[in-house]
Amino acid sequence: MSKIIIGLIVANVFVSMKGFNDVAFFDRYKFQVQRILGGEKIRMLTSGFLHVDWLHLGFNMYALYLFGKVVIVNFGTGPFLLIYFASLLAGSMYSLYQHKTEPYYSAVGASGAVSGVIFSSIMLYPQMELIMLPIPIPIPGYVFGIGYLLYSIYGMKNQTGNIGHSAHLGGAIGGYLITLILRPNIVANHTPMIAIMALIIAGLFFFGDKLRLNK
Repeated sequence: MSKIIIGLIVANVFVSMKGFNDVAFFDRYKFQVQRILGGEKIRMLTSGFLHVDWLHLGFNMYALYLFGKVVIVNFGTGPFLLIYFASLLAGSMYSLYQHKTEPYYSAVGASGAVSGVIFSSIMLYPQMELIMLPIPIPIPGYVFGIGYLLYSIYGMKNQTGNIGHSAHLGGAIGGYLITLILRPNIVANHTPMIAIMALIIAGLFFFGDKLRLNK
């Protein structure tokens, strides 16, 4: 496994452990709308290394391990880090946009960054087969990717669970766009998948405000 992926996992584990045991540290670096709008922009980055518990941390790091190696083998270290951190920040920015009228909204987790890495790997290999428990049936990566976008939109609209759906969406969009920039021939190779995802993302940009109506 790449030393870069190991380094990111170690960083997430150590920062998250510090947050588990130090409430003041956790509060100082988590994503919180009021604090970010007040000038503490660093929270948009640091919140991506904090997690609420071991299950949350473990799920994100396992996904990073599985999909990260696909991206780093295809692109190399520099572009992989670009995708990871650009997706992290894209998730934070989209969350800030969606929750800008909720001063006490807060969130943590590497989900935005990991979503970007997952989408990048799916775009590289849309026919990859994924098994998502509890459904023990393999599904193609492109089906998962489109379903992931639609479910995140539904979750953001209806506030399902204690999940930062807006960060997932923002991160996925970041991974999608950076991958297209780095590997533009994907459009010709996988036109239908790219087009469907582009339509969903365009819909978010034009009608994203309506997702906040049910809050």
